[in-house]
Amino acid sequence: MATTEKPVIAKYKDRMDKAVDALQGDFGSLRTGRASVALLDQLRVDAYGSSVPINQVGAISVPEPRMIAIAVWDRALVVSVEKAIRASDLGLNPVVDGTTLRLPIPPLTEERRKDLAKLAGKYAEQQRVAIRNVRRDANDDLRKAEKDGVISQDELKRMEAEVQKITDEAIKRVDEALKTKEQEIMHV
Repeated sequence: MATTEKPVIAKYKDRMDKAVDALQGDFGSLRTGRASVALLDQLRVDAYGSSVPINQVGAISVPEPRMIAIAVWDRALVVSVEKAIRASDLGLNPVVDGTTLRLPIPPLTEERRKDLAKLAGKYAEQQRVAIRNVRRDANDDLRKAEKDGVISQDELKRMEAEVQKITDEAIKRVDEALKTKEQEIMHV
């Protein structure tokens, strides 16, 4: 029989922090009208018989506020990179110039801004659910430890309150990040 060890709250806090960090990564891929290298993070290119991230086939830079440049290292992959960008839901039209692709970032329409704000809300809700799942796991582990006699009932109540406190803090950070991103998206 495996012995139950005393649950460590820091482990659950770390998992919640990772959920908030993942949200920041998701938000980085949302277009806000300004050029950003993170815009292309989710993009994959068919290269050498497999699907690879776009940053592994070329150097991505932002030479101007409304322009992304991709210097493709292998001339044979220029067409694949262009095809991947056109097929994505970013709404960008690459301009090919030799081995360089230029991506002008058009201003967002009001309707597109609202869609992006909705998508940001969806990303935030996914991370809130992930945080609540961590809370559930923590509480299950705490109850099991109490049942197995590793911690007392008083410790259980104190630790459950601590878990709730870090859950509230993590969800508050998600809400603040969402509010900031929505303002960034809706800013004309």
